[in-house]
Formats: sequence, C-alpha cells, structure tokens
Amino acid sequence: MDWLQKIPIGQYVSGKSSWLRSIDPRVKLSWILLFLLTPILANSIWRISLVFVLLIITFLSFLPPRIWWRSLAFLLVFSLIIGSLSIVLPASESSFELTIRAPDEIPGAIVLTRSWEIFRFGPFDFGGISLGPLIVDRRSAELGIKTSTLIFTVIHSVNLMLITTPPEDLVWAIRWFFAPLTLLGFPSEKLSFQLLLALRFLPLVQEELQNLFRSIGVRAIDFRKLGFKSTLGLFISLGERLLSNILLRAEQGSDSLMSREGLWLSSEQLRPCIVVNPKYLLLNLSLVFLLLIAISLRFLYGTS
Repeated sequence: MDWLQKIPIGQYVSGKSSWLRSIDPRVKLSWILLFLLTPILANSIWRISLVFVLLIITFLSFLPPRIWWRSLAFLLVFSLIIGSLSIVLPASESSFELTIRAPDEIPGAIVLTRSWEIFRFGPFDFGGISLGPLIVDRRSAELGIKTSTLIFTVIHSVNLMLITTPPEDLVWAIRWFFAPLTLLGFPSEKLSFQLLLALRFLPLVQEELQNLFRSIGVRAIDFRKLGFKSTLGLFISLGERLLSNILLRAEQGSDSLMSREGLWLSSEQLRPCIVVNPKYLLLNLSLVFLLLIAISLRFLYGTS
C-alpha cells in the first residue's frame, strides 16, 4: 500500500545523480512555462514534439528509474486512454439529426467538403478509419492528439520540476520573477512564503490519504457484502477523517508559525547555492540559448 513512495508524483526527491538538479531554478521555471504555454493554439506536430522532448529529457536525465518509470507508465496509459476516447466519442449532434438543404436549391453556393484524410505527406495520404458506426477523420484525430499530448505535457513537465527542485529554490525563483511587482505594493515576500508552506503541506496530505487507504487494505473489507449504502457511508466517514486529519496538521503548522512570532523567511534566505556557483554557468547559458531557439521554432513551425 506504499504507492506514494513508489510513485513520487509532485514530491521532491533528494540526490545528486542528475544534471536536472544543477539547473538554475529560474531557467527551469522558464522551461516549464514553455511546456505549459506553447501548446496553446499550436498544431499537432508541435504538441507531439514536446512529448518526445520530455521523453528524451527523462531518459537522459540520469535520474534513478525507480523515481519516474511508474509515474511515466501510468501517465502514458492514462493519456492514451483519454486521447482514444476523444477520438471516438461524438462531440456534437449526429449528422442524420441535422437538417441540410441540397446545394442545388441555393444559387451560387460553394460546397465545402470535409477532409476525411488523417495524414498527408506529398503524394502519400492516409484516409479515414471506420470503427463500426464511427469514422475517424482528421478533425477527430487532431482532437485526440491535442487532448492526450496536453495531459502528458502538463503533468510530466511539472512532475520533473518538482522531483528535482527543492521547494525553497522554486519559491525563490518565483519571488525573483515577481520582484518588479514589489514596486507596486505587491506582497511577494508574504505570498512566496505561503507558497512554500503549501508545497511543504502537500506531502502531509498525501501521507494522510495513504494511511487511510492502508487502513482499508489491512481490514480487508468486502464491499460486495456491505452494499451500496454502507459503502457510501464508509467513504463519507473516510472523507471526514481525512479532512479532520488535514485540519489537525494545519493547526499544528500554524502553532509552530505563531511560536516564531509570525516571522516568515525572506527570499535571500532561500537563495540556492546553484545560482552563485560558476561551475553550472555554462549549463544554464546553454539552456537559455536552447530556450530561445525553442520559442523561435514555436512561432515558425508550431502555429496551427
């Protein structure tokens, strides 16, 4: 039942075996924004390219496979299932329910036929696929590709950042980007410290959830004999216990904060040593240069 230890999604894992840990958190956050923002209004080629780039980064990151292979396999399967459902499930009314006038009745009408080919490369093309009453054309295939690639890109890119970046470094990078807003009275120091507390609090919530699932597994409850009403009551009581445990942890955290007289850490106290280490300067400059090239490629070839 220790599935959170086997699949550390969104949890920082300490170590020194990967070059991803040596990247400046500001550069790392900029790359994450690239993976999160560039799929918007992008074509399918760019979205698939982002997936392959993430897979290459994962395999060449020299991270221990036990950290990422389970979450990667689960995410790939989940994305493929959602993408397949997006392809075959109808998203609008059936064509036989729509009233269509004959083109001959409208003088000067230009008839636009729907493209049923999925893929075309020069003289080679790949037409639609018939799945019983359903026909997969280019539009439905693009919808499935966009849905599956977006889920994989968003979740896996953020997961790679969180498992290789301490929360203190991430909060310092966000505080650095919001530094100009302090001139307008934006409370970046306070909000960054609250973000740090939230990142520290998430593993506690996951631990409480794992403890509840472990308690169900130890008791070997037979849900078939309980029935629907008793099973629903059991899960409601588990939700109440989870909420009460979370509120208890939050109260303990607030008490520890009040014992420090409500003082929060400044951004300079969270400054990572990677920023001031010249050994990683070449790596960070190379990644900034590659980031600029990726942005240029997005505007040149990624527009839908």
